[in-house]
Amino acid sequence: MSVDEDLDKLIETLPSFFNSHIEKHTLKDKIIEIVMDLGRRPEVRFSHGPEYLSQKFISWQDLDYTTKRIGKFSTENRAGIERTLHRISCIRNRQFLITGLTCRVGRAIFGTISVIRDLLESGQSILILGKPGVGKTTIIREIARVLSDEMGKRVIIVDTSNEIAGDSDIPHPGIGRARRMQVAQTNCQHQVMIEAVENHMPQVIIIDEIATELEALAARTIAEKGVQLVGTTHGNCLENVIKNPPLTDLIGGIQYVTLSDEEAKRRKTQKSILERKAYPAFQIVIEINEQNSWTIHENVQESVDLLLRGTVSYNQLRTFIQNEKTYIHYKSLGVNSLFNNSNLVNTQNLNSQLSWSQINNSLNFSKASVSHKKIVIYSYSLSYNLLREIILKLNLNVLLTKEVKKASLIIGLKKHLQQNQKLQHLASKKKIPIYGINRGSIYQITKLFQFLML
Repeated sequence: MSVDEDLDKLIETLPSFFNSHIEKHTLKDKIIEIVMDLGRRPEVRFSHGPEYLSQKFISWQDLDYTTKRIGKFSTENRAGIERTLHRISCIRNRQFLITGLTCRVGRAIFGTISVIRDLLESGQSILILGKPGVGKTTIIREIARVLSDEMGKRVIIVDTSNEIAGDSDIPHPGIGRARRMQVAQTNCQHQVMIEAVENHMPQVIIIDEIATELEALAARTIAEKGVQLVGTTHGNCLENVIKNPPLTDLIGGIQYVTLSDEEAKRRKTQKSILERKAYPAFQIVIEINEQNSWTIHENVQESVDLLLRGTVSYNQLRTFIQNEKTYIHYKSLGVNSLFNNSNLVNTQNLNSQLSWSQINNSLNFSKASVSHKKIVIYSYSLSYNLLREIILKLNLNVLLTKEVKKASLIIGLKKHLQQNQKLQHLASKKKIPIYGINRGSIYQITKLFQFLML
């Protein structure tokens, strides 16, 4: 990872009596915010906590010195510094005079989203959740650069607060070739989102801080036009979006449904239940738990349905350490009984063109743990040669057979397995479990083998 922060340009705007303390600070590159409040000592904030910079108190002159060296404040009381990503927010008194400043350090961090590159390549819309200050804006800035520069897509950023591309009319180079549309007033963000689609023919639209019902509706409209969306909103987890009425359209909307007595008895639920209304505008949700630990909902539609039914779905947890491996784990694995006596594992899409070494590293696959197991697999609607290659590369103790009766399990594409009633009946009779995947990609098949073997 590399970092571009232009911190010196922010320090130059601060009063001289404490900017020298910042210059000499050993944790200078870890600063999150610098706070200046009238009549109080200047304060610098790190991830581990705050620290005072000087014994001198902030005066009116100190505040005036800084405000004259930055851009003009918007109606939302935010300003910036030309050609940087720093954001300065002000606090005003009843006479509309500035009595406090919060100087937030903006950083363009390159390489932060390598852990979810396969999700970007899938072309599906992605919603990023996280509490304020966790780094959502930094992540979508890097996503914009990767999509526009490395994947060659037409990307438009709807930048309401100028946090993604900076406060200048010329966007910060951290967004790559992506184009930026500024929003004059916050309450007009939804209009600019629709304008971006209608006027500029984007393949991807990036929005920071979706917060209102109109913005959620605009996101749904954009998704229905076939444009990939990448957006952020405040919330710790997917349940927060479900419980937030203005934002439920992002995950398909929620409605009350009244069941018949017989159906309620069969489901063992109350007669009035919550159900999803429509298809989600975002197909993937990423929860930023910590800066190096993200929870992935690969199928939002399924996750929302299971949460509304009170059933725990399985979530993918990706953890990464700088200059080391990325690990993919599963908290719990949901198995759907789609057949009478057979189980179908609904393995989600991870369409990634990865090398074998990358696959083994990302899954943290242990060959020793599977050497003592022997499985005979019958493949239905999956390439026999592809399966054989994967088995050889991973050194699995697995045999392939072309006779169903000799198989200890059956694997194949989910949609084809569901249509073959004869195979279902035979598998049920012989008590052979059936496992299905959505697509026959190398990565999905490898994930299925991991589940079967470990």
